[in-house]
Amino acid sequence: MPMTDPLSGNLSSNDRDPELFEILGHLWSGKYLIAAVTILALAVGAFLSLRANSVYQASALMQLETRSGALALPEGMQELLGGDSKSGVATETESEIIRSRMVISAAVSELDLQKQITPLPLPILGQLPRRLSLPDTGIALLAPYQWGNERLTADLFTVPDRWLGQSFTVTVTGADSYSLVLPDGSRHDGRLRAELVLAESGVRLGIDDINAPVGRRFILKRLSLEQAVREVQREFTVTSTSRNSSILRLRFNDPDPRQAERVLDAIARAYVAQNISRSAAEAENSLSFIETQLPLARTEVERAEQALNTYRQEQNSIDVDYETRSLLERATRIEGELNALTLQEEELRKRYTINHPTYQLLMENRSGLERELEQVRKETAGLPETQKEIFNLTRDLDVAQQVYFQLLNRAQELRVVRASTVGSVRIIDTAYADGSRVSPRTGLYLAVAGGLGLVLGAAIVLLRRMLRRGIRGSEEIEKLGLPVFGTVSYAPGASDHRRQRGDLPIHALEHPEDLVVEAMRSLRTALRFGMLDTGSKAVLLTSAAPGAGKSFTAINLAVVTAQAGQRVCVIDADLRRGYLRRYLKQPKNTPGLAEYLSGEKQLQEVLHEGPVPGVSYILTGRYPPNPSELLMRDGFRTLLDEINPHYDLIIVDSPPALAVTDPVVLGRYVGATILITRHLETMAGEIEAVRRSFETAGSRLAGAVLNGYKQEEGSRYGGHYQYYNYRYSYRSERE
Repeated sequence: MPMTDPLSGNLSSNDRDPELFEILGHLWSGKYLIAAVTILALAVGAFLSLRANSVYQASALMQLETRSGALALPEGMQELLGGDSKSGVATETESEIIRSRMVISAAVSELDLQKQITPLPLPILGQLPRRLSLPDTGIALLAPYQWGNERLTADLFTVPDRWLGQSFTVTVTGADSYSLVLPDGSRHDGRLRAELVLAESGVRLGIDDINAPVGRRFILKRLSLEQAVREVQREFTVTSTSRNSSILRLRFNDPDPRQAERVLDAIARAYVAQNISRSAAEAENSLSFIETQLPLARTEVERAEQALNTYRQEQNSIDVDYETRSLLERATRIEGELNALTLQEEELRKRYTINHPTYQLLMENRSGLERELEQVRKETAGLPETQKEIFNLTRDLDVAQQVYFQLLNRAQELRVVRASTVGSVRIIDTAYADGSRVSPRTGLYLAVAGGLGLVLGAAIVLLRRMLRRGIRGSEEIEKLGLPVFGTVSYAPGASDHRRQRGDLPIHALEHPEDLVVEAMRSLRTALRFGMLDTGSKAVLLTSAAPGAGKSFTAINLAVVTAQAGQRVCVIDADLRRGYLRRYLKQPKNTPGLAEYLSGEKQLQEVLHEGPVPGVSYILTGRYPPNPSELLMRDGFRTLLDEINPHYDLIIVDSPPALAVTDPVVLGRYVGATILITRHLETMAGEIEAVRRSFETAGSRLAGAVLNGYKQEEGSRYGGHYQYYNYRYSYRSERE
């Protein structure tokens, strides 16, 4: 049940957030692993930053205006230029136009951006030597790769359509020579500033300049127009300087800052050109229409002149009287006004619908003129036939001439309008790159790499903890039916002695006031009362697997027991890999248990006094080929019976029970068998398997010891275990 605060009756904070404390404890225990992963991630981030291409940015400013036309033109021409427009500038629309294929393709064609020339980069290292300004090593194996600021300039490079986007390799073979390898693998030699023409394959290459040592390679590509436009669009951005602003900022990224400026200027010029063309489109359309009508009008004038002259010669008539001339002038005037309205109607039809008031007013004026012209025609009906015919022919000529002259004047006006158009946009700042690198951003790379390293390190720690199903507390052992005689804290200086070489220190002598030694004293007390009813004073220490700390527990338990005034004998019964001799600073071939069991030595010859008074020991001796058979003999029982009256405690250090059968054999001769378990490493299933193996042989485990307990990892798990704090110590007060 959850614990409550005795004063408030509320759940304690330790039980409110068990998962949080558990996670924090796991992370803190794996702090070195997290730090290592983070450092590795930072190193990878720094490497990726250094090997990446440096990218520079050029920027330009452009203003969108609401009017076009810089000349003081007549009012009629200003109307053609759109000078009366009052609408605002749609910056979003213009931004999309700037990024359109129409504009970008013009810049691509101007600078021939379909052609790409890049030095062959170093595998894996990429641009790292260049970024670090490393000197060329001169190694022949590295000769083809980019090392510094190599450059190749080609003014001509054309390929057939089937090889668009394919890689061509150029290798420098001399001061003014090179070799070209085509995508089909064929090799061709060329000279500097001499065009290389391959008629069969359709390839033409002209290299102007090479600044690279012999052996250096360059990759040439000819992209399709669509591919080149997409690559430029990917590196090109247009933004408004502020909301509802008519100022646009253009940016372009490129590894070469000067090339970035050239490309951005080309884009700006292409946009300005299309803007001017779009502004003059109306005048251009009207001019095209008038220019198609001029030849027809001229032909009509010539035809009317010819008809009038022919009739006069036939009738011997030279002129008309005053009345007829007056009617002729009226008719000519009306016809001229009607023709002017016809031209005006063509222009209004492009701007307005037929229901627009301006268009309706023009139609009313046309109707009035047509009625007036009809009245003139009625008045000419009473003229003599000769005068009537001369009147009609003269009127036709005057009208044709008037139409022709009006078309000429209108065409001239439109030419002036077209030449005066400057568009609705102007470049404020041309492209400029200040030389500062915009990518890769080393600080950002390191920040991201560091963050990913922390996350990955924490994930590894938590995943390792989740996958590691070892014993996390004494409660788990007790749930398996084994009492726990003691819990020994983790000692960093004494962990995993098997990996150390040479003699090993005895922790109880080196650090007598350490918490580990206090735990050994608690184990000593538990064993003393736990073995009161046993007939033998011998206790067997075993484990499920190597590395649990049996030998460490055996020698330190013997020392603290002897310091309490008892006599203790330690027997190293691991006849396969025992290393208790290293704590006692004895050579490897010191006679011991193996020689005693085989009858080669007597007890007095293998029993030695230990490092402190009251401790005796028997080492393994030479490792025998048949350790199980030796231990099954009555010699080991005889040994225990012989030394049992002389000692208060006999500690037998045996091999792991799941690895060999030796501990099960020895368990029949001792008074109690203690299983040494390792915190977070010994599995619950292993403990159960060891217990079953002993029970099958007719013996049983008396209890267990939890060794190597890490407080920050095991003090709380899942909210089910009591919090055990091993930080407290009680020492004598010294003045």
